Amino acid sequence: MAGMEGASGGLRNEPNVVPMIDVLLVLLIIFMITIPMSRVAIDLQLPDPKPPEEQQDQKNPDQIVLEVLPGPQFMINKASVSKEALPAKFKEIYDPRPEKILFVKGDPTVKYQEIIWSMDVARGGGVKVIGIPPKTTP
Repeated sequence: MAGMEGASGGLRNEPNVVPMIDVLLVLLIIFMITIPMSRVAIDLQLPDPKPPEEQQDQKNPDQIVLEVLPGPQFMINKASVSKEALPAKFKEIYDPRPEKILFVKGDPTVKYQEIIWSMDVARGGGVKVIGIPPKTTP
């Protein structure tokens, strides 16, 4: 028991840290293995950056596009509609349709309030899905 005696001849009270270091190393290895496996991936469906030429030329005749122009003026598929007649026109168009999808184009000079108002009127007229058409280059 010569190792237990200090320089002054008394007993030394030192903790044995070797088992504690072993436990910490095991925990470190466990965390290094489990953390990469616990990451959750988010599934995304992104559109193709450049759709094939045949898809670009193809126009859907069943597509309804509402254009909000300054004034406020409204056009549904290039046909002018007054602000008062807009709710009735939406009901007329969307009551017989199974797909209730509308695309909204807003002129850059139009107030945001007019676009939101037209979207609310469209919802009241039976539209279920409102989207923004892709930007076309001239």
